Amino acid sequence: MFVSKLKLLNMKKLFLLAFVAASFTLTSCKKDWTCECKEGSTVDFTYTQKSTKASAKTWCEAWNTTYKVSTPAGSCALK
Repeated sequence: MFVSKLKLLNMKKLFLLAFVAASFTLTSCKKDWTCECKEGSTVDFTYTQKSTKASAKTWCEAWNTTYKVSTPAGSCALK
């Protein structure tokens, strides 16, 4: 009987741990993302934004499009 209660307790802990891990995995964390625009090895400018990675990637791609108008050889990348 004691062994069966111990197994049940371990299973409950396992499910709780799995639930907590899944919660952390599924939450989108906002943090500072930097879009670095440069031509060759020279960094012309950087922009920083607090957002999710997906939002920052879209934002940096928009800067890349704008930057290429004035500097065709340049590019912007998310850091």
